[in-house]
Amino acid sequence: MSSAHKILVHLKTLENKANQEGMKRFAIGNDNTLGISMPILRDIAKEYKKLIDRHAIAKELWQSNIHEAMILASMLADPKLLTKKEMDAWTHDFYSWDLCDQTCGNLFQKTSYFLDKAFEYSHANEEFVKRTGFVLMTMYAVHHKKADDDMCLKFLERIEEEAWDDRNFVRKALNWCLRQIGKRNLYLYPHAMRTCEVLLLQDTKSSRWIANDAKRELLDKFENHKIPNSKK
Repeated sequence: MSSAHKILVHLKTLENKANQEGMKRFAIGNDNTLGISMPILRDIAKEYKKLIDRHAIAKELWQSNIHEAMILASMLADPKLLTKKEMDAWTHDFYSWDLCDQTCGNLFQKTSYFLDKAFEYSHANEEFVKRTGFVLMTMYAVHHKKADDDMCLKFLERIEEEAWDDRNFVRKALNWCLRQIGKRNLYLYPHAMRTCEVLLLQDTKSSRWIANDAKRELLDKFENHKIPNSKK
């Protein structure tokens, strides 16, 4: 019995029907969930992460089409071994916001080429592929603190260009990205606020929602701070 098969058998013993119902209410999964909590999945990942063949195990788990197994795959896959072709394939498999976000955070944003893919995906027509682009930008803003701040200005340009898209999981990703860029530091805060004003002038239902929600959170965070006029 392969390691991946052992994991799948174990996952099925952990099925939690009460959690499955809760996941449905939050649009998690696609009628393929087992109801296993994230802490349990992380504990399982720790057991297998040091295996030499963990990337191969991850690819097999991904193909199972079991929601928790796919999330576990994103925890086990090696970002140094993940090819651009594999990233494309996994991205086009996304059907749920949490699978998209978990995979971006656990795996994609750790690759050397994720920024190129972020911009590429941000132009996509498919809802979850496009979401992936902006979630990767969000990962940069949140987790790559020592990286170039000015890259975030390019993200803001893409947000302005795509804010018309009123599909739920796209507009929420744009909003998340805008908020995290604005909260990254006091240099980016005024740039994010200016983007909010640009979106309000666009005057679409989606752009207004993205801007007003982001503006409210950013004002709450920085209202007592002195905002610098330029980058130091």
